[in-house]
Amino acid sequence: MHDILFQPVKLGALHARNRILMAPLTRGRADNAGLIPTEMMATYYRQRAGAGLIISEATGISREGSGWPNAPGIWSDEQVDGWRGVTDAVHEEGGLIVLQLWHMGRLVHPDFLGGEAPVSASATHAPGHAHTYQGRKDYQPARALSREEIARVVDDYRHAATQAKAAGFDGIQLHGANGYLVDQFLRDSTNNRTDEYGGSPENRTRFLREVLAALIGVWGADRVGLRLSPNGETQGCDDSDPAATFGAAARVAQDLGIAFLELREPGPDGTFGKTDVPPQSPLIRSIYSGPLVLNSDYDAAKAAADIDAGRCDAVAFGRPFISNPDLPERIRQGAPLAENRNVPQSWYFPGAEGYVDYPTLAEEREAA
Repeated sequence: MHDILFQPVKLGALHARNRILMAPLTRGRADNAGLIPTEMMATYYRQRAGAGLIISEATGISREGSGWPNAPGIWSDEQVDGWRGVTDAVHEEGGLIVLQLWHMGRLVHPDFLGGEAPVSASATHAPGHAHTYQGRKDYQPARALSREEIARVVDDYRHAATQAKAAGFDGIQLHGANGYLVDQFLRDSTNNRTDEYGGSPENRTRFLREVLAALIGVWGADRVGLRLSPNGETQGCDDSDPAATFGAAARVAQDLGIAFLELREPGPDGTFGKTDVPPQSPLIRSIYSGPLVLNSDYDAAKAAADIDAGRCDAVAFGRPFISNPDLPERIRQGAPLAENRNVPQSWYFPGAEGYVDYPTLAEEREAA
């Protein structure tokens, strides 16, 4: 069933055994004190190693960039050791896993920064509420990064990429989507700089280019991916001309020859980030010639149809992988998918429930 989903696909140097990728999913199960991946996280990723490629949950490159309770980091040696348990588990099952590198920018609440203001492309203020260890709190105004600080943040990304290699990952993905720091530089609602990092779409992609170049310096272009969200407003981050902005970003990806480009493109009825902005993936497909991965609200039939039509080379599934650790096998057999329980608390709250306790199809049948 949906045979095209089970054809292998080459993503740079990564040879995925199927085209059902696991999208990055924030789950908040890291050790609280050091934001260190745990044995339970290794179990979670092991269970899902049947994906053609696992893209890890968003992982903080630095204290400055981390602002989600119990989300893991990669800047310390203890975090590297924790992640090594995860990568070993995935590799023991024959899977592939890349680490998604994350700086949240203005979406880091000062509570995570010892009371200091968060940083961004410009001095802006995100709408809505941050999730903190003390509950939901209003976002606070961010300050603009200086040129010197931008260079330092690029070095933070480089360090994180080196740490990811030490942790045994097969590659890395830069989180450039969803209103976080890279996206804050890309979009004109959050970037009002007047220097070489602001103004034209090409200038607003400068930070993206510099970070990708640093990551490629560590890993090589064939093991570095990128995630973008070329849709409408997301977490207060928007753009007046998505085609110009994300066309320029696609040209950066093409120029640097990255391993794959993943696009999160929710439609008008998407679960998160609903938008009436037309999909930019056809434009991006015409500019970026490497492997294209699409994500958001896919089922198996739509994924197979889009791959068959040449709209993409693979599809990244998110929420279905939460409640279906053996998602590829269920799709292969045409079996029904399990639904997520206790949503959304089980997505983010620490504990095994709703995390590692979803049975596989084989376990369901044995129990029955």
